[in-house]
Amino acid sequence: MQAFQVSAFGTPPILAETQCPAPGPGEAAVALHACGLNFADLLMMKGTYQDTPEPPFTLGLEAAGVVTALDPRTEGFAIGDRVAVFGGSGGLAEAGVFDIARLIRIPDAMSFEHAAAMQIAYGTSHMALDHCARLQPGETLLVTGAAGGVGLTAVEIGKLMGATVIAQARGRDKLDVAAAAGADHLIDAGEDLRSAVKALGGADVVYDAIGGDVWNAAFRSANPGARLLPVGFAGGEVPQIPANHLLVKNLTVIGFYLGGYMKFRPEAVRQSFETLFAWHGEGRIKPHISHTLPLEQAGKGLELLRSRKSTGKVVITMVGR
Repeated sequence: MQAFQVSAFGTPPILAETQCPAPGPGEAAVALHACGLNFADLLMMKGTYQDTPEPPFTLGLEAAGVVTALDPRTEGFAIGDRVAVFGGSGGLAEAGVFDIARLIRIPDAMSFEHAAAMQIAYGTSHMALDHCARLQPGETLLVTGAAGGVGLTAVEIGKLMGATVIAQARGRDKLDVAAAAGADHLIDAGEDLRSAVKALGGADVVYDAIGGDVWNAAFRSANPGARLLPVGFAGGEVPQIPANHLLVKNLTVIGFYLGGYMKFRPEAVRQSFETLFAWHGEGRIKPHISHTLPLEQAGKGLELLRSRKSTGKVVITMVGR
């Protein structure tokens, strides 16, 4: 089978011929149909992501496909089941073997592309805003990087939860995408973020995937008692948080990493995915996929992320599936 693999940190991934191993106890072999790309894939290529395997390994944190084989001792799934796979790696391939704890059945009406695109972006936003920040109807939510993979879902879910949503993104095209997802107020990345948010009454919850100066401005725009969620550092700089400001303004900073929850609260992640798949079936959410490319163009897809030329998700499909 073909797999998009990292052979050494800092070198370009290659499309390699490899063998799919037989599933062991508690594992399932899955013929993969689609894989969603994430900023974490770029970090894994450099070896700087918190959960990076040792090379060689196959990129692709989230995928979807059909179960093709099971170890006789494995229960809970059957051959032919359509599944989403939050594998953490291994998704950019024609097939893979995954722990069944990483699988969840997908509805018949859901496309593999949507299933592959939903898990990390929607799971991160839903768990962060609902489970962690307890976003309430009528509160103001600030989302930075609001046209990106996770940011756009935060806009959509925040609006579903009854919040007034302020979206920050770079350029009119990306702001239009955020507006289409339900944002009430739009701020261009070239504007003074702190002043613009304060003029709108400040933020009760901040959802930031950028870090650096963007985080600092968002932090200073937060209302007393606000909850702030650092969910990523796409800008490249990890901010330092002044504890004295937390004390004076009664702020709460809540770190959130979906992959970490898979290790100590997997049932919470599964429940979140089930809720999100139900919302998808009801037409309440719909993944925004700006680019769909075949496996042999996975490198082009990652470049779209690196250059910030995509909005929402980039999805790789396995031709012939």
